Order: sequence, then C-alpha cells, then structure tokens
Amino acid sequence: MKIRVVEVTVGAFVLAGILSLAMLALKVSGLHTVFQDDHGYHVRVEFSNVGGLKIRSKVTMGGVLVGRVSDISLDPESFNATVSLVIDNRFPNIPSDSRASILTAGLLGDNYISLAPGFSDTPLKEGDRIVLENTDSAMILEQLVEKFLGQKASEGPDENHEKKK
Repeated sequence: MKIRVVEVTVGAFVLAGILSLAMLALKVSGLHTVFQDDHGYHVRVEFSNVGGLKIRSKVTMGGVLVGRVSDISLDPESFNATVSLVIDNRFPNIPSDSRASILTAGLLGDNYISLAPGFSDTPLKEGDRIVLENTDSAMILEQLVEKFLGQKASEGPDENHEKKK
C-alpha cells in the first residue's frame, strides 16, 4: 500500500512537470495569445521584401502587441509581397497613414512588423491598404554583406592602402 502512494505521488509530480514545460513552450512561442479573425480588422501591407517574416508574426506599435500576420502572398502584377494583418479591435484609432517596417527581435530573432503612427485623422479600417511608399522592407544580412564586400572590391587595393596612411 505504501509503494502505491509513492508511485502515485511521483506520477503526479511528473505530470505537473510535463504540464509546466508545455505551458512554458506555449508562452515562449507566442501561441498563448491568439488573435482570431472575428476579434480584429484586416489590413493589407505591401513590401518589396518580407525576409523571414512568417504567418502569426507579431505586429507591434510602440512595443505593444496590436495584431498578428495572417497571410503572406505575392502580388502577380507588381511582384511585391502583400502581407495581411489582423489588428485587434482594442486599437481602432491607428492612423491610416501609418508606416510599417519589418524589424528583427534581437540579432538573430524572429522578424515582426512595427507600425509607426502617422498624422492622419482618419483611422485604419477593415480592408485598408498600407502602400509600398509607407513601408520599410526587411534588412537581409546577406545583402548587407554582399554590398559591403562589393564596395571594398570596387575601391581596389591601392585606395585601401592610401586611406590607412
């Protein structure tokens, strides 16, 4: 009888540990905050390059989570990426001329969209679009390295030597 109590107690602790790890995984992954389509309004944003942006990526404004990415597609006419956002209904007064930028959380973190408020008196509403002129695409590390190396190669060895003197 005493062995049975010990086995049940150990089983309970193992189960509690597994549940704790599952809750931690959900918290870290961001899946605990679910933006459902019926709790927000849809806005489309046009980018020339979305980099590593994913569906369910965060949409923030001033560091506050205001929505999620719901879809990413390619416009067949302009060949720009069109990103669909679901903005939570708790934020109904985001200006329609807001600027959208794709940023990275930390050096190697996930990409997310940051909205910078504009100055318009009319707010974003269901079906609105943020055009390419009001967006900043993702910074691609490989492109930056390529640009830097290309610039150094075009200077030539004599120019580099002269600059050091």
